[in-house]
Amino acid sequence: MPGGALVLWDVDRTLLYVGETDRRVYREAFERVVGRPVERLPARGTGVTMPLAVRQLLRENGVPEPEVEALAERVIRLLPELLAARGVEMREGGRLMGGAVAALQAVRRTAGLIPTVLTGNLRANAEIKLQAFALSSYLDSSIGGFSSDDSHRPALVAVAQRRAGLKHRTAFTRANTVIIGDSLEDIRTGLQGGARVIGVASGTADAQDLEDAGADAVLTDLTDAQVLLATIALLVD
Repeated sequence: MPGGALVLWDVDRTLLYVGETDRRVYREAFERVVGRPVERLPARGTGVTMPLAVRQLLRENGVPEPEVEALAERVIRLLPELLAARGVEMREGGRLMGGAVAALQAVRRTAGLIPTVLTGNLRANAEIKLQAFALSSYLDSSIGGFSSDDSHRPALVAVAQRRAGLKHRTAFTRANTVIIGDSLEDIRTGLQGGARVIGVASGTADAQDLEDAGADAVLTDLTDAQVLLATIALLVD
């Protein structure tokens, strides 16, 4: 891997699971901004970016279209504050995904691998979650891609590649960039954004779903760090 390879970790259901916390945060933010209870919440585990999920939330709960954009911005601004207040709840109601810590440690200590984050979370929300589960030290979030950068998830690959390239003085392309994620949206992100993808069947999509969607490789979970490293090595030049 001359010059290194960029490893883009998804967060939710790949590294950790926050239980019902995200949905409670969406519910609370909606009620504060719109002034009435939520009737329908976003689907679980889709990988859609938070800004798009918020707009969908507003539309599916009867907010008139001319009001959606302004209200969405207000909801989005509230999300980090509301999530940060639920750190204990996240830890008690959520969990680390199997093998996540060992997998992160293995990637972090492997020469030539540069680990960061690519997620549908806002940057602040991703960092709150990673800190809550003591994972921040394994990832350089300063070079990651977040939905606060762009609500179109495939665009985040180029964001992370550019940031990492400036810091490490290396050109990152599909040939030396790999996403590790659990959702069909992670697969689409790699295919459209310019990265190889390792699908991890730890979320709502099973291994066959991930393979059919175009993942370059599929793992059942992250419990064998050596298999993960070998898979990364096969995919990056």
